[in-house]
Amino acid sequence: MITRIDKLLIDLPKPKSPDANGAAAVQELLGGKYGEMSTLNNYMFQSFNFRNKRKLRPFYDLIASITAEEFGHVELVSNTINLMIEGTTFPGDPDITPMQNAKDLRNSHHFIASAQTALPADSMGNPWTGNNVFTSGNLVLDLLHNFFLECGARTHKMRVYEMTDNPVAREMIGYLLVRGGVHVVAYAKALEVATGADVTKLVPIPNLSNKKFEKARKYEAEGVHRKLYTFSARDYQEVAKIWKGTHPEDGGKLEVIHGTPQGAPVPDLEEIPEEFAPGVSYEDFQEIAKRLQRQAGL
Repeated sequence: MITRIDKLLIDLPKPKSPDANGAAAVQELLGGKYGEMSTLNNYMFQSFNFRNKRKLRPFYDLIASITAEEFGHVELVSNTINLMIEGTTFPGDPDITPMQNAKDLRNSHHFIASAQTALPADSMGNPWTGNNVFTSGNLVLDLLHNFFLECGARTHKMRVYEMTDNPVAREMIGYLLVRGGVHVVAYAKALEVATGADVTKLVPIPNLSNKKFEKARKYEAEGVHRKLYTFSARDYQEVAKIWKGTHPEDGGKLEVIHGTPQGAPVPDLEEIPEEFAPGVSYEDFQEIAKRLQRQAGL
């Protein structure tokens, strides 16, 4: 059972100009094989299917906590895509072709299927598929898979960062490079507890250092890379039995936060008349407001 908070994990800057082709590339970080929809659904189903929760509680608490954070990552990437596309077309009579700027862009689905918003698909327009979910029922095997899934996700984020200098894309990717690094280390530590193997020797696949990425450095300066959130005030307490000790990159002390990050406002997307979105005119809004007042007895 999830408590949803009407905030994004971080504040996203509003771009000065649209970048629909950049948004098409960012789609890989949402609906690609190593995108946030994959990490969310992998961990979500593993947490649903987890056996012997009482005996193996610290591992269950870890996967469940990261699952909750991944929902926020899906939300963050989606809003990034939305902000990047905004402003591509212009309002006007249909016969003046107000969406003419869209026909030569990489992802026409952004304009035909979703009214210039994110899609559950990769950068080439392929729909996200449940075939990307791995839930074997074997704890060590699932943890090992999750470790490499996070490494793959990190690689894709680094590549997309280098593909676009769009400010909102880089802000989002910088943050997720840091948070994804948390998950890499968390699964490495879980494997070490479960097997005794020093998995941290595998961590540089790729290297966890974010020093080359300007938009990641400020989050590391705030210690974001050393915090693991439970996304619950009372539950998942035993994650502290795994997330403890020091960070392999800088030696700083790891910290469990019982709750959520502070968060930032969710962008409110403007209407796009040429897309008939949301399709509610001023007169429609006035009528809706009157109906709501009548139903409330006002």
